[in-house]
Amino acid sequence: MATRGKLEVDIDLKSNPDKYWLTLRDSTEIFPKAFPHDYKSIEILEGDGKAAGSVRHITYAEGSPIVKSSKEKIVAADDTKKTVSYAVIEGDLLKYYDKFTGHITVTPSGDGCEVKWTAEYHKASPDVPDPTLVKDFAVKNFLEVDDYVLANA
Repeated sequence: MATRGKLEVDIDLKSNPDKYWLTLRDSTEIFPKAFPHDYKSIEILEGDGKAAGSVRHITYAEGSPIVKSSKEKIVAADDTKKTVSYAVIEGDLLKYYDKFTGHITVTPSGDGCEVKWTAEYHKASPDVPDPTLVKDFAVKNFLEVDDYVLANA
């Protein structure tokens, strides 16, 4: 019997929320160049890579512990509210989780912003661990994006 769960993380960042959001939205172009240690390539397969219905194929760099490749479909995106939701529809992560969705929200906070990432998942089997490695990667990535935005302001 599969089990489901949810992971959440809130991170306070120094970046301007608008600049941070635009960098996340342009991740298809920016991430493989700015973070080659994490991303080998991000290819748009359907849509524009930003709007709901878009599908992207992400190939992770050699150091990725469990996921080498994934296809993600953007389920919803709202640039005004700075929110995006996506579902993993193909790839290594689905060996461990029957369903994996992520939600990202960027909000102003003091002189910077806060990013909230929530992941909802269904384990493929009860002995599969919670996706804390995925959460740790997301946190590392959000902090690297903050440094990138500040360095390129």
